[in-house]
Amino acid sequence: MSGPAQVPMMSPNGSVPPIYVPPGYVSQIIEENGVRRVLVLPQAEFLPGSHSPLHPHLPAFIPHHAMMPPPPHHVYTTVSGAGDMTTQYIPQYHPSQVYGDQDSHSLHGRSGFVNRDDRTSKTYERLQRKLKDRHGGATKDKMNSPPSSPQKSDCSSPTDIQNGLGKGQNSPGAAPVKGKQVGKVKGSPRIDTETQELDEETKALQTLLSNISKPVMSDIEAKTAVVTWSPPAAVNGDSDMANLPDSFFYEVAVSSSGKYGKFKTAYSGEELTTTLEDLRPATDYHTRVQAVCNSLQGTPSEPVSFTTLSCEPDTPIPPRKTNGTKNSLVLQWKAPCDNGSKIQKYTLEWDKGNGTGEFEQCYCGPLKQFRVTKLSPASRYTFRLAATNDMGMSNFSEAIDFYTSGSVPPPPASPELVKAGVTWMSIQWRKPSVAPAEDDISYVLEMEDETSGYGFKPKYNGDDLSCTVKNLRRSTKYRFRVAAYNSEGTSNPSEATEFCTCPDRPGAPYRPAVKGKVHANNFKIIWEPPKEDGGATVTKYIVEMSEGSNGNKWEMVYSGSVLEHVCDQLSPGCAYQVRVYCISEGGQSPLSETLLIQTPAVPPGQCMPPRLVGKPKARELQMRWGAPQVDGGCLVSCYSLEMSPAQAEEHREVYMGPELECTVIGLLPGKTYSFRLRAANKAGYGPYSEKCEITTAPGVPHQCKPPHVACRSPTYAIVSWETPAGNGANVTEYRLEWGAAEGCIQLCYCGPGLTHEMKGLLPATTYFCRVQAVNVAGAGLFSEVVLCVTPSSVPAAVSCLRVRDESEVDVPHYSPSTCLALQWEEPCDHGSEITSYSIDFGDRQPITVARTTNHIIENLQSDATYRIRIQALNSIGAGPFSHTIKLKTKPLPPEPPRLECTALSHQNLKLKWGEGTAKTLQTDSIQYHLQMEDRSGRFVSLYRGPCHTHKVQRLNESTTYTFRIQAFNEAGEGPFSDVYTFTTPKSPPAPLKAPRIERLDDHTCEVTWEALQPMKGDPVIYSLQSMIGNSEFKQIYKGSARSFQVSGLQLNCEHRFRACAIRQCQNPEGPQDLIGPYSATVTFSSQKTELPSTTHKNTVEVSRTKRTLSDEQCAAVILVLFAIISILIAFVIQYFVIK
Repeated sequence: MSGPAQVPMMSPNGSVPPIYVPPGYVSQIIEENGVRRVLVLPQAEFLPGSHSPLHPHLPAFIPHHAMMPPPPHHVYTTVSGAGDMTTQYIPQYHPSQVYGDQDSHSLHGRSGFVNRDDRTSKTYERLQRKLKDRHGGATKDKMNSPPSSPQKSDCSSPTDIQNGLGKGQNSPGAAPVKGKQVGKVKGSPRIDTETQELDEETKALQTLLSNISKPVMSDIEAKTAVVTWSPPAAVNGDSDMANLPDSFFYEVAVSSSGKYGKFKTAYSGEELTTTLEDLRPATDYHTRVQAVCNSLQGTPSEPVSFTTLSCEPDTPIPPRKTNGTKNSLVLQWKAPCDNGSKIQKYTLEWDKGNGTGEFEQCYCGPLKQFRVTKLSPASRYTFRLAATNDMGMSNFSEAIDFYTSGSVPPPPASPELVKAGVTWMSIQWRKPSVAPAEDDISYVLEMEDETSGYGFKPKYNGDDLSCTVKNLRRSTKYRFRVAAYNSEGTSNPSEATEFCTCPDRPGAPYRPAVKGKVHANNFKIIWEPPKEDGGATVTKYIVEMSEGSNGNKWEMVYSGSVLEHVCDQLSPGCAYQVRVYCISEGGQSPLSETLLIQTPAVPPGQCMPPRLVGKPKARELQMRWGAPQVDGGCLVSCYSLEMSPAQAEEHREVYMGPELECTVIGLLPGKTYSFRLRAANKAGYGPYSEKCEITTAPGVPHQCKPPHVACRSPTYAIVSWETPAGNGANVTEYRLEWGAAEGCIQLCYCGPGLTHEMKGLLPATTYFCRVQAVNVAGAGLFSEVVLCVTPSSVPAAVSCLRVRDESEVDVPHYSPSTCLALQWEEPCDHGSEITSYSIDFGDRQPITVARTTNHIIENLQSDATYRIRIQALNSIGAGPFSHTIKLKTKPLPPEPPRLECTALSHQNLKLKWGEGTAKTLQTDSIQYHLQMEDRSGRFVSLYRGPCHTHKVQRLNESTTYTFRIQAFNEAGEGPFSDVYTFTTPKSPPAPLKAPRIERLDDHTCEVTWEALQPMKGDPVIYSLQSMIGNSEFKQIYKGSARSFQVSGLQLNCEHRFRACAIRQCQNPEGPQDLIGPYSATVTFSSQKTELPSTTHKNTVEVSRTKRTLSDEQCAAVILVLFAIISILIAFVIQYFVIK
């Protein structure tokens, strides 16, 4: 303990319990905010093995609010015998506040037991100033500032230092399991409420966020606890919060330094529960929750306090060695954190020095030091430590090794040489055989250089058993010895041993030189020894030679002590590189400079005979050859190919050049030729190769002479030709090509014959022909084209004979019943112009017509069948007949029927003709054509079809119309009938509207009706009829007046009136009345008048006949109803379905 320590203690009755402090420390009470604290400060030097003096009891002690609840732990001191340190128990709580900085020096070091009075007094004064400043600052802050908020908890508190966390570290209790770490949450809302003005909606939202209840703690363990909270609730059912999001953002903060201490955020997320982990056991914590929404945070909830449970102690640190002898070790350790429960005992285990990893208990008790005795000197022992309280045993600490003291090591053996170099030596030595088995033995290696005269000097000091001594001279002897030492002292040095460094490699020999003349296959070289031999005599020289100027591949050609060598078996015209190096006891020297030598070239060697490429041709040969195997040391520059006919000694050169092939042309087919070849380089031509004889292939035949053509008839000819020269091979076949056009001739014969017959030719036609000969070498050239013309002949047969349609015949009085119209195409005249045609149509005499392509045969029988064929004639004769066609004349057309008028009116006439039903099918054999004469005197068509009646409409009244009719069938149209005349009658007047009745008195009334204009000069009169009750209508007036007064009416009776117009037609026979339809009936009721005042009133009841709607009016009504219903349906769909 190196500074003021805060020891939290509690007493059930409020008094300070008796306290025992360690030796060399004093206790002091400090009161702050009504809380008393005991400070234990170092006082004087503390020596191991001394007894701790007892200090007087402290006055009453007020328990701190953040300390552990009962049961309390009393402070006690246990004093052991001599050699053991005094051990006292101080409860290892985690206090919520620490005043001052702690210097965490290890209690296992000896430096903690020196005199520190000056430093102790300075620490005490500094602590008093800090406590005073903090007490004054805390009071002022509490008076002038509101409670602390998680937003202002950025500075670290002394609690963090006390809990093992320095500045910038997070508390172990602030690491949640769920949610987001505060240090990892990006964009966490941090809004300073003192600098930003909030509108009403923002204030309402902040009020809602501030109305959050305090969290609920559950499942509290030693290092974990579950926090649960509810979302903020609206204040008095505030309706302005209707547009808030479904979830909020929450921040859970934890404080281990009291309700008003520093809070650190342990969770940040949207969940309503989280688990706090890595808490300290037996520690008071305060937690609170804060709601955040849209970068706006509310006031934190009321903090909730909870205390974690106690658990087993923390794992202690390994013990340390405070003292040791050859047979004992004194071990001391620190008390670990007890995690809320007093440590009852410590368990120390060791392996008894076996090194097997199996541990046994050597001490178990409350002391914090132990002396292990009866040990072996210079031996290794392994220890580990564990602490136990009421909650259980902690884990064992890491194993640590300690050694007991031993004796001075004996002298080691003499050093040995591992390897020697030119300027270095690798020396090794062995560990003393009877030395103690501890690892801290060190060695000193000393070296003596006899040439220096300074004796032995240390070259190495360390724990290794080997060493490399550098910066030595080559081929020099040195003496070495080694000594061992440990903590007890240094042994005597070993016996000295002498070693020698190796010699260095010699220098490079001088560059070799050529001695004498360089020949095409050998040369001689000499060289001088190196200037520096490296301290040893050169024993051997190595000569290497590389062919070529690049020096990629080197071969050893000499090894020995002589300073010259003859290099033989060389190639002419090649470049060689030569170099030399030497070998001595010191190694191999560097390579000498390279000597480049070029051997002279010689003419190339004999070439292989040239060979034929592919098959021999008739007039050329493709020759190829290879380069000579020996080029004479120089590239071959050209080749010379010579040729001579077989069995001839005279050769002529056919090719000279650098290529390896050539084509010899101008040869004769089927001949044998002899070839020889030689190569040349810059040294001259080499010898000729052996001869090579090659025979050319046969050639194609020569071109045939023009063939001879003899026409024996207009359709038959004989072609003959002669045999051409075969060019070394017999002709095997001939190919004859024949055609009617010079560019379209085709192969018509292929065979060995010299003649060919051409049949099926066309008369008076020009033909072209040519012939070609073929042998084993191929086909020769075609002969010249020969032209021949066949003689004229009778015309060819007519190919297309047909009957013409009636529409194509434009001849008056043409009747298909007695005539046949023929048409054909003119055939080939075969060299003689066609003069006429002969038509054969049955048993009758053939008809001869002039040169034409159509003809009409007349005076035939109706409805009869004829077989007709035709042939062409020219000056040579008649050609063959055409194919026979079968034609039939049509029957005679029908006679016109009688036309009658069956019904007539002033606007239409109904006509009838023939015998049959009014409606017939379109497939009837006889059909009719009805025509009417128009005003210009022309007949226009009214009807065309199979029916026997027709109604002519839209006529004028009293008008005469003229008609005629015609019958037709498949045979054609018959003649028109005689003209028929029909006259339409005059039209009656139009119907009148219902008459109007005006009452004059009880027995008299006046009937009025509308007037009509005269009709085409005919006057119009009117007729009025009356009916009483259910009797018949009687005429009461006829004349031209528009009104009539009816008198003598009966009282209490119904009188009905109707009127009609009468047209008085002025006919030549005399006037004639034409009565129109009657108007609607009007009813008049006459009643007796009782009061004079009402004599002027008329009681008239008009009963009109019900008029039915016409078809057009019914259709309009239906259309309107359908439109209304459609609009209603569309409105219902739009309103109820779509919306």
